[in-house]
Amino acid sequence: MKTIPLLIAAGVALAARPASAPAPAARPAVLVFHKTAGYQHASIPTGIQAIRELGQEHRFTVEATADAGYFTPAKLKHYRAVVFLNTTHDVLDAAQQAAFEQYIRAGRGFVGVHAATDTEYDWPWYNGLVGAYFDNHPKVQPATVRITDASHPATAGLPAAWPRTDEWYNFRNLAPDLHVLATVDETSYSGGTHGAHHPIAWYHAYDGGRAFYTGLGHTPESYAEPAFRQHLWGGIQYAMGR
Repeated sequence: MKTIPLLIAAGVALAARPASAPAPAARPAVLVFHKTAGYQHASIPTGIQAIRELGQEHRFTVEATADAGYFTPAKLKHYRAVVFLNTTHDVLDAAQQAAFEQYIRAGRGFVGVHAATDTEYDWPWYNGLVGAYFDNHPKVQPATVRITDASHPATAGLPAAWPRTDEWYNFRNLAPDLHVLATVDETSYSGGTHGAHHPIAWYHAYDGGRAFYTGLGHTPESYAEPAFRQHLWGGIQYAMGR
């Protein structure tokens, strides 16, 4: 009986061996920052959980912290976007602010939720990033949100007139370059100060990066609403550059 040459046998064995599957691509990561130096929203834990669930659904990882020590170039480089979830007042020191500016200038993204505008009043660069500062608010009450641009992922699929209950911020120092996605109809509630055009959600390119802000998200119940979660995911999606 003829013997198959060793090299040929080895080649047959290698050909029969299944090719190894390629390593799965690493999921993009988002940092949820929720440090407070002023009012602390009771909705922060439910907000974190909602973003974690969005991460599971849409295949991105979520790390949540109130530790400003994450704001170094070495740590921030691991995140595609940073979410300021109901942060308040002075949350970063000068070195941490410089690291975050560098991060945004490298083309990364920012999401501000509700009290993110009640944050860092002495940092003009941040005012430009988030797009406005909080001024005041009336009591929590129902109102109608009007979608002004349904082409953005944060507003696509939302009803043109979106009734919901929240704490409706009035703003100051609104940036001139904001692309407003939604307004709140001041005829549908009491206490608004902006008149016929009261912006409540917006986005813009800023200093090399991307920024999205929503004034919604005061109440814990907000984060269980499918429409609000869709709105929040759209903002995160934009900030991540997807």
